[in-house]
Amino acid sequence: MENINQILNINDPRFIFILLWGLAWKGWALWRAAQNKQKIWYIAILIINLLGILEIVYLLFFQKEEKLWKKLFLKTSSKKK
Repeated sequence: MENINQILNINDPRFIFILLWGLAWKGWALWRAAQNKQKIWYIAILIINLLGILEIVYLLFFQKEEKLWKKLFLKTSSKKK
């Protein structure tokens, strides 16, 4: 129990990192869900807090346009004419 109290100390860099990590993913995912008019995802992301896990899953697989996994793992080849 003492370890948890040490991590939850506001002055601890790990706490600040975890807070910023989750906030960054949540902000990006909320913005994309709003842009894509996906109300269910917007509400779920707003309410559920899992240190960015739900946000990352949404951005990788469920947003309507420009899925993150396609950008990261699939290379699109443009044909020059």
